[in-house]
Amino acid sequence: MDTRQTETWHRLMPFAGALGIEVLASAREEVRARLPWAEARCTAGGVLHGGAIMALADSAAATCAFLNLPEGASGTATIQSSTSFLRAVRAGAVEAVSRPLRSGRSVIVVETDVLDAEGRPVARVTQSQAVLRAESGGA
Repeated sequence: MDTRQTETWHRLMPFAGALGIEVLASAREEVRARLPWAEARCTAGGVLHGGAIMALADSAAATCAFLNLPEGASGTATIQSSTSFLRAVRAGAVEAVSRPLRSGRSVIVVETDVLDAEGRPVARVTQSQAVLRAESGGA
């Protein structure tokens, strides 16, 4: 775990901190984050909640998009997200691996694979992130 980056994520994205997301690596080419299994994050039968998995993927993808902003942009906002769940998780942790598919002037598309502790696919998420620009103008 990258303690410094994890603390930064928790400060900038308090929900990521509330969930207990840990940053493993963060670069333009790839962002990796982990969410440990915990009973408090589960649905019936001790299965890690899909919403927790999606929150992990969204946090990693948003960071990946932010790291790939074009010059003059101020941030991103998710405008579309598609998730395919592939396997239930009942122990261990899940890891999100986000990579940019396309970094444009107005939209950045990021693909995130979520893997279980054995490296098996849990979910695949594709997101479109709108590129935000600071408002300029007078009174």
